[in-house]
Amino acid sequence: MKFLDEVEILVEAGKGGAGCVSFRREKFIPFGGPNGGDGGDGGSVYLKANTNLNTLIDFHSHRLYKAQRGENGKGSDCAGKKGEDRILEVPVGTEIFDADTHELIGDLVASGQIQRVAQGGWHGLGNARFKSSINRSPRQSTPGQAGEVRRLQLSLKLLADVGLVGLPNAGKSSLIRVISAATPAVANYPFTTLKPHLGVVSLEYGRSFVIADVPGLISGAAEGAGLGIHFLKHLERTRLLLHVVDICPSDGSEPLSNIVTIEEELIKYSPELAAKPRWFVFNKVDLLATAASRNRYRRFKSKLYRDRLRFEISALQGVGTQALCYALIDFLEKNIHKS
Repeated sequence: MKFLDEVEILVEAGKGGAGCVSFRREKFIPFGGPNGGDGGDGGSVYLKANTNLNTLIDFHSHRLYKAQRGENGKGSDCAGKKGEDRILEVPVGTEIFDADTHELIGDLVASGQIQRVAQGGWHGLGNARFKSSINRSPRQSTPGQAGEVRRLQLSLKLLADVGLVGLPNAGKSSLIRVISAATPAVANYPFTTLKPHLGVVSLEYGRSFVIADVPGLISGAAEGAGLGIHFLKHLERTRLLLHVVDICPSDGSEPLSNIVTIEEELIKYSPELAAKPRWFVFNKVDLLATAASRNRYRRFKSKLYRDRLRFEISALQGVGTQALCYALIDFLEKNIHKS
């Protein structure tokens, strides 16, 4: 299924039904009086979070969504039927904005959470409502009000506990494949990951967390280079970032320079995201086969930040991944109320 995380739609609530002008007409009752009923309220439009959805692609080809209008009132004091509400299901993590004012209307972060986005029109009044001691035969009624019409901007931000960042080919996709059931593409060329992936990491009964992999960043991503920084928004809800570093880059680049590149792009995108707790994951330790490569690796580590946790793994061989996962779950359980 194609991944789509932003879309604009138009929602239109139902119009309220008009009130009825009617008079009671029965044999032997010459002065029956007014009996026109009220109209029905128009249906409203709601958005509801559904955990079975992970993309907004269903809204791509159909952009207008209407709720049912209310029925008109009838004689014999019969009110019109209320219009049916329109409930649109969206993925959990969907933010709802007014496309014209950019106001945040709602943020659906829990399964089953529902948000009204367009109010149905109120019903009109029938002539029975206007009967009084000085107006025994009113011939007036009111029309139903129009339903609310809104242009909405839907923006999906995936819900995950841990997010992976790094350059293309650092091994992020390989890591998430090893520790979860997610199956992102893995190949020996840049940008094999073209969309975000979520994986559930289950260690033992009752201990699990969700990890997110997004396309890799390159220098100039904030200016649109590569796939840009568009997908970084899916890491904004995470509680911890893992910076996956290729310690033996095939292009001959320096790991330290690559780390600085990612750090700079994160800060350009969002200081708040860059301020999240972040650990280093040094990947491809299986390639440290020679004394020269090991010495180069030791020199590289000696120049790094001392205040950040570091893990050495081989995603290809699964080395060190279990210890990493247990460290992650311990951190998340100790910081369960932090974001």
